[in-house]
Amino acid sequence: MSSKKKSAPLPASSGGLMRFFEDETKGFKMDPRIVISIPIGLIAVSWAIDIFLST
Repeated sequence: MSSKKKSAPLPASSGGLMRFFEDETKGFKMDPRIVISIPIGLIAVSWAIDIFLST
């Protein structure tokens, strides 16, 4: 009876999604603050260049 419980499918709930996202994948890991700050910095630099070169 215990082998039957182990092979039963998981219920369709958020439990399966949480287990999926907890899996670690191989690859380059970056801090989310860096991912957000790089585009913001590029936008600020492009605005600064536009302001200084248009006058």
